[in-house]
Amino acid sequence: MQVGILADSHDCLPRIKDAIDRLNSEPIGLVLHAGDYSAPFVTDQYRALKAHMIGVFGNNDAEKEKLRDRFAKAGHEIKGRFAEVQAGKMRIALTHGDEEELLRSLTKYGGYDVLVYGHTHEAKVVEGGQTLVINPGEICGYLTGKSTFAILNTADRKVRLCSF
Repeated sequence: MQVGILADSHDCLPRIKDAIDRLNSEPIGLVLHAGDYSAPFVTDQYRALKAHMIGVFGNNDAEKEKLRDRFAKAGHEIKGRFAEVQAGKMRIALTHGDEEELLRSLTKYGGYDVLVYGHTHEAKVVEGGQTLVINPGEICGYLTGKSTFAILNTADRKVRLCSF
């Protein structure tokens, strides 16, 4: 299974549209979003996403209940601050990443195959022992000047970082 991984879109509608167009051109079975959508109006952009999306809230998300409701109407779900997701045979921990102690614990003791987080806006992939740690970077491109996301192949644990 191919899993699209997004984070830190921060109301940047043109970049969100570009990311969704790119994901829709791939054989993606599921999309994970590590939070910081920002305001509820962004949910309209995600309606075009063909794959089901599961997300968590980030530290900059406003009007959380409205975000959750509007994503649900678009066919997607926001779990809260943390989600455990099964994708293929992989157990994936999904969080925003603004809680460093939680990140360390999930990497070291969590028992997950993959940990997905955002918050830093810096794309990176690290083998953390048994846990593959993925930060897809930022959709918005505000801090790094690059819009990035990741695609995880659950069959072979390979991650492709994509920029646009």
